Amino acid sequence: MRTPVRPAGRTLATIACAAIALLAAAGDASAAAPRYLALGDSVTFGYQEQNVQPPPTYKRPETLQGYPEHMGAALDLRVANAACPGESSASFIDPTAQSFGCENYPGAPNVGYRRFYPLHVSYKGSQLAYATSFLKQHPRTRLVSLMIGANDLFICQATTSHACTSQAEREAVLTKVTKNVRRIVSAIRNKAGYDGQLVIVHYFSLDYSSPQVNATVRALNAAQDAGAKGFRFDVANGFEQFRRGSAKAGGSPCRAGLLTQLKGGGCGVHPSYAGQGLLALAVERPFSR
Repeated sequence: MRTPVRPAGRTLATIACAAIALLAAAGDASAAAPRYLALGDSVTFGYQEQNVQPPPTYKRPETLQGYPEHMGAALDLRVANAACPGESSASFIDPTAQSFGCENYPGAPNVGYRRFYPLHVSYKGSQLAYATSFLKQHPRTRLVSLMIGANDLFICQATTSHACTSQAEREAVLTKVTKNVRRIVSAIRNKAGYDGQLVIVHYFSLDYSSPQVNATVRALNAAQDAGAKGFRFDVANGFEQFRRGSAKAGGSPCRAGLLTQLKGGGCGVHPSYAGQGLLALAVERPFSR
């Protein structure tokens, strides 16, 4: 049995305390807390793998805390976290489209997180339909964040002939992400008539010592930005936030304690409590301007 990976030195404790302290310092409590609509996939949702210790309680979504919940608690925001684990940029728009575990799974059309477990907020239909309806009802929402597209790459790996290793396959999926993000952001700005702050949240690398992994994540983040171009948005640089947090651990978010720690050793691909704190800091920076 492998020894579980532990944070390097005091990195985990330092990061977690710093994230919470900085966010709390930025908070400004008010009588009527402003609203925050968080959109995205498992990272935004706060999902943790089944073999994380202690094991997650999927039937109680309030126990799964993503960066929106960190933001809400520290900055006195009323959070509506509509994210769904496994959501793709296509299923975000159309719930019958291919997802990577939200509505369905490649090769398993009847397997999806929403079919078995509750989300943070309850809604029927697509996440985009919920978002537009929410913003029409709450036009003075202070912040909307969007983080989507990682599952498009996982679907590509699972369904293409070269497992998304060819340039043509990667370019095709990134083009699709850009197209879908444009549709999502256009609906938020035009159909919902939302004129407030929109933040695109950048994904982090799982290994900052790997040029290939970093290039893929940067390309995905660029695809998100390209889709939002022209719709007035800010960027939450989760990529750089994790890079700095991993620097003293040789560029490994796992060893830095920023990823979920798995039973038996190693890490998952989702942020730990400390990692979610860093993503919250990344969102807080443009939010506070």
